[in-house]
Amino acid sequence: MASFSARLDHAIRSKKTPALVGLDPRWDQLPSKIKASAREMYDDPAAAMAAAFEEFCVRLIDVVAPLVPAIKPQAAFFEELGPDGSVALARVIRYGRSQGLMVICDAKRGDIGTTAEAYARAYLAGEDPHAAPYGADALTVSPYLGDDTLAPFVKLCDERGAGIYVLVRTSNPGSGSFQNHTDATGLKLYEGVADVVEKLSIHSENSTSYGSIGAVVGATYPRELGELRQRMPHVPLLIPGYGAQGGNAGDVAAAFDAEGLGAIVNSSRGINFAFRSPAYAETFGEKQWEAAAEAATKAMIADLAANTPAGRLQD
Repeated sequence: MASFSARLDHAIRSKKTPALVGLDPRWDQLPSKIKASAREMYDDPAAAMAAAFEEFCVRLIDVVAPLVPAIKPQAAFFEELGPDGSVALARVIRYGRSQGLMVICDAKRGDIGTTAEAYARAYLAGEDPHAAPYGADALTVSPYLGDDTLAPFVKLCDERGAGIYVLVRTSNPGSGSFQNHTDATGLKLYEGVADVVEKLSIHSENSTSYGSIGAVVGATYPRELGELRQRMPHVPLLIPGYGAQGGNAGDVAAAFDAEGLGAIVNSSRGINFAFRSPAYAETFGEKQWEAAAEAATKAMIADLAANTPAGRLQD
């Protein structure tokens, strides 16, 4: 069985980029034709929205699958719609995997004991997409109930060739209110979490320089990102905050090793709804939203290649 880190490294090398496309379907920003088609099929608003989300994400996957190694569907947008949304999420994940993409479900789960085990079994399929109902390769996880909450996820990662990304230093402006809390020794909370993640990743099964226990570290805090890369040398990083949230390629450069590996960089809104942005609206418009998403994805790939060690993947 191939470990998550080995499969991810292979995917990144194959596509020659660490670009990660987040799938964040938002009803008010979807192309009007997709919304109209869904309304014609379903009278129930939640069912119509779920159908529109699924169509949008599937078509977006078709655009980005030849270009990037992985996608990251945001579970919250689907779950807001109830059962119809949850079914659409599972279908989107399975479709992404059928197109050869690694899929990281961004659900930020975290709980104790048997509840954590249930979350892990629900989402973490690992190498075999049919091993879990949602079928994801990896899952984002919150550690703030304690390190014992991570154990069930880590166990399943080893058993199924799955991965997790633990929230360490998130990209939102208010993250410091908790994550910067300092103990009597001067250790910040996010640094303590990082130390736990590094130990777990060292002991996770893998055949690469990195384990299968990753960390979420935001591009919006580039100094901390560089420090955490040094603090967690065996941990694969998932970096949100690029693009629409203000982070740029220079901000994420320190996350990579000399070969351009060790991190994936996420962009969601900037690609999903590129047709609405000033950079692409005039050229493409809503009728060519898929072409706009393709152009935005290629621009991100080029930006990371030009301004980070990920450019070495192009050689």
